Amino acid sequence: TSSSSSSSPSLFSPSSTSRGKYDVFLSFRGEDTRQNFTDHLYAAFKRRGIITFRDDEKLETGEPIAPELFKAIHESWCSVIVLSEGYCFSSWCLEELSEIIQQKNDKGHNVFPIFYYVDPSDLRKQTGKVQEAFLKHENNFQDNKERTQRWRSALTQVANIKGWH
Repeated sequence: TSSSSSSSPSLFSPSSTSRGKYDVFLSFRGEDTRQNFTDHLYAAFKRRGIITFRDDEKLETGEPIAPELFKAIHESWCSVIVLSEGYCFSSWCLEELSEIIQQKNDKGHNVFPIFYYVDPSDLRKQTGKVQEAFLKHENNFQDNKERTQRWRSALTQVANIKGWH
């Protein structure tokens, strides 16, 4: 059966002229959403024929982000970012987010945030759990203030994009 018989266009249907190996790069904090929301979203994309990259590896704290993740972001038409309560506690997630926002700013990469039980204003203002996460990161990366500033900026920018709650 073909899902192309649908009468309404899909939000995540890149034009035939767009380049990229993937339609969607899915950014999320695994321990927060993998077993529920993100799995359902990924399955829905798959049913619709939307080619989606998601990282299924367990990433260790402190390891550099895998080059294949950056490559997948670059090769995707858009990124869907599932911003959950624990997202900001992951340096991996923030590094991905920073790259996604850089691609948005430099190349017009499409970004669709989903605010999964988080208030975008908390992300913008970086209060509450977000503030707690950044205090941890700033302590861990004292020798690299530029990194945490880049993460803060990316988070503010994504929080200013109209998304879903």
